[in-house]
Amino acid sequence: MKIQITPERYVAVDDYFSQVLLADDTIPAKVLAHCEAHAMPAIQVAPNQGKLLNLLVRMKGARRILELGTLGAYSTVWMALGMGQDGRLVTLDFDENYLKVARESLRIAGVADRVEIRVGRAAESMQALIDEGAAPFDFIFLDADKENNPQYLALALKLSAPGTVIVADNVVRQGQILDAHSDGGNIQGLRRFFDDMAGNEKLSATAFQTVGSKGWDGLSVAIVNS
Repeated sequence: MKIQITPERYVAVDDYFSQVLLADDTIPAKVLAHCEAHAMPAIQVAPNQGKLLNLLVRMKGARRILELGTLGAYSTVWMALGMGQDGRLVTLDFDENYLKVARESLRIAGVADRVEIRVGRAAESMQALIDEGAAPFDFIFLDADKENNPQYLALALKLSAPGTVIVADNVVRQGQILDAHSDGGNIQGLRRFFDDMAGNEKLSATAFQTVGSKGWDGLSVAIVNS
């Protein structure tokens, strides 16, 4: 029997994985329901992708995490739960309407005491951390506007140390990443971001495509070399 490959089937597979493998992850599920109840834009990571972030944080043993793009704090919660009670996560966003929901998400998850929200433009907040002499982060998640990813990468490297893991979301964008002549700032920003990673001897990086409940997209993963 030939299987029809359709977006609906992609979603069904994601749902299957979540039902089988994420049944015990009740705290993020409560946070996602909270975000949906407050009509947050449905642009957060999928549940199985959130669990991937959680596992990557645990594999790394990360205790200091930086996130760009808080939204409703769904991915924030996944990572905060992975780093443990002795960890510290700093998340950056500029939209106070989103952050009202995010603060309640952190309370629901019981991680508000280990998460600091910084309000403002991500690049400015990152520069402030640099100016303050912030200790290097173990794990950095880039999930803000893609147009500025090259700038975010440059600043992230200043907030990193050998072994820091840098993950970026939404790097495929339904295959538009291939369009070198795109007028879209996000695509041009992502292409420069990939060029910058490829040309930086301090980084080892890869990227992969995903299909599922969030459509056709993907992630990049890099590590700062020793």
